[in-house]
Amino acid sequence: MRPLFVAIVGLGSFLLFLVQPLVARIALPLLGGAPSVWNTAMVFYQAALLAGYAYAHALQRLPLRAQAGVHLAFLLAAALTLPLGLPTGRLPPPGEEARWLLLLLAGSIGPLFVAIAAQAPLMQAWFARSRDPEAREPWFLYAASNAGSLGGLLAYPFLFEPFTALPFQQGLWSALYLVLVALVGAAALALTRGGAAAAAAPRVRGTPIPVGRQIRWVLLAAVPSGLMISTTTHITTDIMAMPLLWVLPLSLYLLSFILVFGRHGARWFEAALLATPVLLLLFGAVALVSLEWAASLYGLASLFLLFAVAVALHGALAMSRPDVGGLTRFYLLLALGGVLGGLFAALLAPLLFDWVWEHPLLLLAAALLLPARPISPRLARLWAGRGLASRALRVLTPGATLALSFVLGTGFDPVEPAPWQVAAVAALVLVAVLAIGRPIMFSWAFAMLMLGVGGWQQLDISTIEGARTRSFFGIYTIQNVQSSRVRRLLHGTTLHGVQSLDPARARLPMSYYAPDSGVGRAMRAVPALFGPGARVGFVGLGAGTLACYAKPGQRWTAFEIDEAVVGLAVTSGAFTYVGDCKPDLRIILGDARLTLARQPPGSFDLLAVDAFSSDSVPLHLLTVEALRVYMQALAPDGLLLLHVSNRFLDLERVVAAAVAAEGLAARRLRYTPAKEDLANGLVYGSSDWVLVTRTEQRMAEAMAAARGGPNAAAEWEPLKTPEGIPPWTDGHASILRVLKPLPALF
Repeated sequence: MRPLFVAIVGLGSFLLFLVQPLVARIALPLLGGAPSVWNTAMVFYQAALLAGYAYAHALQRLPLRAQAGVHLAFLLAAALTLPLGLPTGRLPPPGEEARWLLLLLAGSIGPLFVAIAAQAPLMQAWFARSRDPEAREPWFLYAASNAGSLGGLLAYPFLFEPFTALPFQQGLWSALYLVLVALVGAAALALTRGGAAAAAAPRVRGTPIPVGRQIRWVLLAAVPSGLMISTTTHITTDIMAMPLLWVLPLSLYLLSFILVFGRHGARWFEAALLATPVLLLLFGAVALVSLEWAASLYGLASLFLLFAVAVALHGALAMSRPDVGGLTRFYLLLALGGVLGGLFAALLAPLLFDWVWEHPLLLLAAALLLPARPISPRLARLWAGRGLASRALRVLTPGATLALSFVLGTGFDPVEPAPWQVAAVAALVLVAVLAIGRPIMFSWAFAMLMLGVGGWQQLDISTIEGARTRSFFGIYTIQNVQSSRVRRLLHGTTLHGVQSLDPARARLPMSYYAPDSGVGRAMRAVPALFGPGARVGFVGLGAGTLACYAKPGQRWTAFEIDEAVVGLAVTSGAFTYVGDCKPDLRIILGDARLTLARQPPGSFDLLAVDAFSSDSVPLHLLTVEALRVYMQALAPDGLLLLHVSNRFLDLERVVAAAVAAEGLAARRLRYTPAKEDLANGLVYGSSDWVLVTRTEQRMAEAMAAARGGPNAAAEWEPLKTPEGIPPWTDGHASILRVLKPLPALF
C-alpha cells in the first residue's frame, strides 16, 4: 500500500504546484505582466488549498467507502473543465485587477485545484485506516507531498518553460491529472475490497486540542506564508515577473516543510532556533533601507532570511503536531494560517500601506513567535529576576533603545555611516542579542534597530502628502533632490523619471530620455522624417518626460496600464512635462499590447516602448507576437524604439532574436552621458535603446536623421548576435540564457 499512497500524494502535489506558475504565466499578459499577478494568484491558491483541506476534513465523518465514492466523483467532475487554461474575455476595469483575477482563477481552475489540494491530507487519513505497520504515523506522506510540490515548482522554470511551449504544458498536465484519478481509484479499491477491516474502521479519534494551541498553529503558519509573498514582491519587482523568480521563495518555503517534517526534523529545528535570531539582526535590520544599487544583495539576503524563519516556525509546528486523530484538523489550520498570511501580504497590505511595511511587520511577528532560548541561564535570570537591577533593566531598556534609535535614524547614512552611528547600531545589536530568548524584548530591540537604520526616514517620507502612491502595479515614490535641484520618480528601487526644479530647465528631458540618448535622437529626427503632422506614440507614461519632444501640429498618444501613474504625471502637479509641453496628449489606459492591437493599422510614424515595472520589462511585451503588434500599429516607413536598459537581463539579445525571426532591421545605441553635461548639472542617465525598421534602407535614412549632438560619443551599432537564443513567444520564453553574469548583478 505504501508505494501507491506515496505515488498518489507525490503526483498530486507535483500537479498542484506545477499548475501554479503555469496558470499565472498564462494570466501575465492579461494584466500587463505586473509582479502582483503572482501574489494575487498565490492568495487564490492558498484559499483553494484551504477549501481542499476543509473538504478532506469534512469527509472524515463518512465511512471509507462513502469517502471514496464522493472523492472520485469530485475528481471526475473537475476533469470536465479540462484542458487546463484561462478564458480570455473582458479585461478588468482600472482598480479592480486583483478581484478580477481571483474570480477568473476560481471560475477556471478552481474545481481542479480544490480536488487535488485535498489529496495530501485525505490520503494520509486513508492510509491511517490501512493495515500498514506505520499506519498511525503517516507523516512521511506529508514529506512526500512537499517533495512532490517542490519538484513541480522547480520542474516548471528549469524543464518545462525553457524547453516546451504552453500548449504542450497544458496538455501534459491534463494527461497527468487523469493518471492521478486512476491511482486514487486503485487506492480506494485496494482499501475497500482488499481490507474489509480498513473499510469498516471508524475514524481515528485523537485527544482534544486546546484552543490556544490551535491559534498558535494558525499564527506559526501565517507569518512564513506572508513573508514568502512579501519576499516575492521584492525580487520580482526589481528583476522580472516570471515563473523562474516566482518559484524561488516558494521553493524555500516548501523545503522548510520537507526538512522539519522529515526524519531529521528536530535537528533542523534546533539549528534554525540558533541561526534565525542572528539572521534577523544581520539581514532583517536593513528591511527598511531602500538603495537602488543594493537591490540584488538585499534580494539574496531576504531569501536566506525567509528560509531561516520558515524552518524555525514550521519546525515549531512540526514539534507540536497532534496524534493521527487530529491530522486533518492540523492541516486545515495550517492552510488557514497560509491564507491569512497571504491575504495580509498580497491584498490587505497594498490597501493599508503606501510602502512595503508588511515585510518588516512580518519579520517582527516572526521574532515574537520564535521559541528561541536565552544565550545563557545567567542572562535569563538577569532579565527575569526580581532584584533592583533586573527591574531597572526591564524598565529602562525600552526607553533607552527608543531614544537611541530615533537619534540614529534622523541622519543615518547607510552608505557611509559616521563612527558614532556605527557605535549606535552596535549598541542596539548588543541589546537585541542579550534579549534573545525573551520574545517581547528581543522584538522591541529588533524594531528599534530597523527604525534606526532606515525606518524613521521611511516613516518621514510616508508622512509627506503625495510622496508615495501604491497600486496593483507597484509603489511609486517622489523624491526632491536638493543637491541637483531635481524631482525624481521611483518605481520600487528603479528610477523612472527626473524633472528639474529649475524653471529654465523644467521642459528638458532627463534621465534615460536625454537629447543624445537613442529615443532623444529619434524624437528630434521625427519632423525631418515624417513632416509637421507626425503621429507619435509611446508605451509607459512614467513622469511624462517624452511629451517634451512634441512639436506643434504633431499628434501624440501615450499608453499606460496604471491609472495611478496618469495621476502622478498629469493631474497631481508633481511633474509638469505633460502640462507644459503637450497638454492635449491622448492617454489610453490599459495594457499597451492589448490596446495597441485595437488601433487601426499604420496609426503611428514612431512608437517608443518603455514599459518598465521597476527594473523589469513585462515579458509579454518582448515576444515575437508583441513585435508584430507594434509593427502593425506603425506606418510602413515607421520607426520602433525599444528601451532595453536592465541591471539583470541582457534584453538586447532577446530583441535581436525576435527581430531576426521577423526579418526586420535593427540597431542599438548605448548612451553614456558626457562629463560636460553632468558638470553643468544635467541629470542624464545611461541607457540602451534599440531602433527597429522594416528595411535596411529606411534604417539608413533614420540613422542619418537621428545623429547625435556635439556631446554625443556613441552612434548606432548592430545588435549582438542572439547566439542560439530562441525568440521569445507567448508560449515559450525563459530568462535563463539572458541572465547577466553573477558579478554584474551586484
